[in-house]
Amino acid sequence: MNKTPVVAIFDVGKTNKKLFLFDRQYAVVWERTERFDEATDDDGDPCEDLDHLSRWLETALAEVLALPQFEVQAVNFSAYGASYVYIGADSKPVGCLYNYLKSLPDPIKKQFYERYGPPDELSVQTASPALGSLNVGLMLYRVKYDKPTLYAQIRYALHLPQYLSYLITGQPRADLTSLGCHTLLWDFRQQRYHGWVVQEKLDELQAPIVTADTVSRVNRGDAALYVGTGLHDSSAALIPYLASFDEPFVLISTGTWCISLNPFNTDPLTAEELQYDCLCYLTYQGKPVKASRLFAGHEHEQQVRRLAAHFGVATDIYRRVAYDPDLIRQLQADPLPTRQPRSGTRPQVSMNPITFADRDLTLFPTYELAYHQLMLDIVAQQLISTELVLHQRPGNRPPVRRLFVDGGFSHNPIYMGLLAEAFPRVEVWAASVAQATALGAALAIHPHWNPQPIPTNLIALKRCWPGASVSGAV
Repeated sequence: MNKTPVVAIFDVGKTNKKLFLFDRQYAVVWERTERFDEATDDDGDPCEDLDHLSRWLETALAEVLALPQFEVQAVNFSAYGASYVYIGADSKPVGCLYNYLKSLPDPIKKQFYERYGPPDELSVQTASPALGSLNVGLMLYRVKYDKPTLYAQIRYALHLPQYLSYLITGQPRADLTSLGCHTLLWDFRQQRYHGWVVQEKLDELQAPIVTADTVSRVNRGDAALYVGTGLHDSSAALIPYLASFDEPFVLISTGTWCISLNPFNTDPLTAEELQYDCLCYLTYQGKPVKASRLFAGHEHEQQVRRLAAHFGVATDIYRRVAYDPDLIRQLQADPLPTRQPRSGTRPQVSMNPITFADRDLTLFPTYELAYHQLMLDIVAQQLISTELVLHQRPGNRPPVRRLFVDGGFSHNPIYMGLLAEAFPRVEVWAASVAQATALGAALAIHPHWNPQPIPTNLIALKRCWPGASVSGAV
């Protein structure tokens, strides 16, 4: 029996843990998804069940290595960022995989910023908005001063993607896509650990930095595997686009967060942009990616529930609402007033103070009209967010001419039609990539296991025109 050569990719999200096998044409030929219950950390807060995750990875790898129809030749990993796994002197994890949503004690923050300068300055230098525990460097700083017994046991602090690789290779590694992910650790100007990291000697707990295409040769039974070092998921999802397009583009990756990514904008972040939730990632090649974030997917989810309750319809009825240009013109010509927002009643979505949460639903005679207003409000915020990264100072590189949208909103006809109207000088495309994050992790190590050229059809595209509809829904 001829076995199909494949690469195995572990794609670890906060909710779903996935394992994919890709063939040499990067088609998914086998997959498995698991969901784990959360554990609690030593403070009683929710956290990743690291023991369960580690056992699952080992068991799942053994399972696919035993599949008779496939020959696993390589393995790589993508995972959510802003999370450290602490490794002790005995090469085993110590402590907990703390949740990046965990609150950071005010005394720790006060102590840190009194020592190392105001948040605005550090944020500009590290391309990291002040995000509390989401700045993983601050979490390690907290462990040093708040949990000294645990800190004394740490030999390496490994970002989660690199810990997954470490489970297979036994080799501690650091990777720029994780270091460059709003960690507060990396000085984007000097391209090295920031001075505060060195002063606190936290750099002594970091593993050697390698490029994201680095692999280790590992034997597992009869299999000789090329094992990658893992990537931060947002950076991994960009790789299929970088592999497919040479001309400048912006990608809006939509989900709970709508993240606008411009890998061709090399302008340094400004203090104003950081206030508007801009940041920088690093690509797998170590180049900065200017990005802006919008909590639009979360806003959409909350407001369609509110609409469903008000109109007495199913929550997912919005999926059957088609783009209606007459309703759009009606709303634009005669804007409905908004009520005064009540403090603490809605999440902060963007720098635009008006959100659909401020609107009085009794002013809308139909669900369809209200839903069109919701999408108008979201796209108005998306315009502001994406404009922050779309343009750069004049230089040798041509301007961005294409805007790709992937994820849930790429199937929403109203979002896509309004987005095309908002950016009349840019081609707007709905993009579809099968498992983009996992695919990116596979492409990062392509030369080591796949002798064939990277396929040219990795991304399916559909051009969207102002007011034109696209099939499907969020």
